[in-house]
Amino acid sequence: MGKKTEIRHYHLHKDEPDKLQFEIYPLADYLPGNDCSTQKPHTHSFYQIIWFMKGEGKHYVDFNEYEVKENTLFFISKGQIHHFDENKYDGCIIHFNESFIADNENYVNVFLRHNIFHSFEKEPFFHIKETDTKELLNIVTQMQTEMWIPNLFAHAEYLKVLLHLFLIVIQRFGVRKDCHGLSMNTPSHILFVKFRKLLEENYCRVRTVAGYAALLNVSAKTLTNCTNEISHQTPLEIINERIVLEARRMLSYSEKNINEIGYDLGFEDPSYFVKFFKRHMKMLPGEFRSKI
Repeated sequence: MGKKTEIRHYHLHKDEPDKLQFEIYPLADYLPGNDCSTQKPHTHSFYQIIWFMKGEGKHYVDFNEYEVKENTLFFISKGQIHHFDENKYDGCIIHFNESFIADNENYVNVFLRHNIFHSFEKEPFFHIKETDTKELLNIVTQMQTEMWIPNLFAHAEYLKVLLHLFLIVIQRFGVRKDCHGLSMNTPSHILFVKFRKLLEENYCRVRTVAGYAALLNVSAKTLTNCTNEISHQTPLEIINERIVLEARRMLSYSEKNINEIGYDLGFEDPSYFVKFFKRHMKMLPGEFRSKI
């Protein structure tokens, strides 16, 4: 088997917390200047919004190929593997860290309000009608202008307001399939977001419904009712899907052997990892790797 494609991990001012944790670039400038990295599978520790205003092609997110049409907006969460194709596009790309959008507000409240950056959604993109783009474009223009005047009063705060407004407009006018609307006023929705956040942080060491229920200080039955209501899945199905996704990522993009991957994912017995993977993917890890 040939050498695997290296997964690069990118950060936004990782060791410079005092810097503005936000960036915005025109796609027509950003992609040609970064084609060596953008066209290869990579991941970020920050959030990314890609607005394809003009152009058609493909965008790739976690083993899925998505069609890009005019006025398609992709929302890439932390840790998702994605890459661009070789086509040219007009539009914009926005980067920001969690600390920028959350600020002093509770993480769960922010992401309930902006029900967009959920990597567990079926499709990580929205479509915007041409007639609805004017307001969104106006916000982008204000962001771009503000970036050139960093010394003005309340520079960062102004950009935060614009980003929140941008996300609100998307949720008003954007069209997305299989998107479950979540509300800050519904306890089960809050619980669901907390569960998904804990899962992202603990999938390598906690693999049981009882384990997550304990972390959330609820009963396993309450957690099960919650996930069934919102995603029509059991908590265990969601947990296993997340572990399988990470296993697929590692088998595809790392040089580690299967035993090492199983150990990294919390399986002390390599044979149990092999059985787990085969049960969910209908093939052995080695078979999956050989097909990549």
